[in-house]
Amino acid sequence: MTRDLVLVTGGSGFLAGHCILALLNAGHDVRATLRSPDREAGLREALRSAGVEANARLQVAIADLMGDEGWDAAVSGCTYVLHVASPLAAAAPKNEDELIRPALEGTLRVLRAAHRAGVKRVVLTSSFASIGYGRMLKRPYDERDWTDPAAPGLAAYPKSKTLAEKAAWDFVDREGQGLELSVVNPVGIFGPLLGPDLSASILLVKTMLEGRLWALPRLMFGVVDVRDVADLQLRAMVDPAAAGERFLAVAGDFLTMQAIAQALKDGLGEKAARVSTRLLPDWLVRLAARFSATARQAATPELGRVKNARSAKAQAMLGWQPRPPEAALVATGESLLRFGLVKP
Repeated sequence: MTRDLVLVTGGSGFLAGHCILALLNAGHDVRATLRSPDREAGLREALRSAGVEANARLQVAIADLMGDEGWDAAVSGCTYVLHVASPLAAAAPKNEDELIRPALEGTLRVLRAAHRAGVKRVVLTSSFASIGYGRMLKRPYDERDWTDPAAPGLAAYPKSKTLAEKAAWDFVDREGQGLELSVVNPVGIFGPLLGPDLSASILLVKTMLEGRLWALPRLMFGVVDVRDVADLQLRAMVDPAAAGERFLAVAGDFLTMQAIAQALKDGLGEKAARVSTRLLPDWLVRLAARFSATARQAATPELGRVKNARSAKAQAMLGWQPRPPEAALVATGESLLRFGLVKP
């Protein structure tokens, strides 16, 4: 196997860390972008705890999605780029541009630098958020579908991911001659932590395990294991058939919040004793939304809706085989407990 140099953006993030781990295990050299040099020690320690001593095979470049400085140096000499970095707030931002601008401008900044450097292919981490929001379908969502960024009530995050992905495809079509683009669109990413930094999806499981989610809104969403998303990124990076394609990453059918809670209880036993499976009536969620920003996020047009999605394309074209969603959820809980991140 060719030992290529691969740039991974947002190297200290949950998914990015697993991408770096998978790349190193596959024999590649990695350069990771960080916003601050202070984060390098934590990244190396996370990899070490997963059994990989990166040493010189991992380089670090300092770059920020909101500035040009450092990106040309970051992509220099790289064959591939995994653009994973994107803002994701645990709570709705006061101004949607706090998410949209870094996602949109950052994606274009990375693509332009990659094009200037002669990178072969960029794999963009987009999201199911750019596929399955703003309009309801009677069939499961797939890669043909797009979120409507102008849909009433659409939250900032799906809008940011949709606009950023559309801008990426437009750039490659208009200006990126010679640069290949593949896109991976994961649903909610769960699975084992490499360190104490928590993503929004992991915070959901943490909140459940701590008993702070005493009742559950009627929401449902897809689940996928972070290790399987990293595996799909690598497949999309090297497979010739993946150029110009987008791949929805979901493991099995979408789960209700109740099903997610039950999976934790079934898989973790007494360790999940505080997990609630009570259902919160829709009217109560909407009432609470008048007073709580968290409830307002739940009281979206998604409340009470049944939806699903399929990853048949990734499985058929790239041979991708994800773990069951329940396994990803239990692995999340186990790692939160192992790192001592669940408050007693």
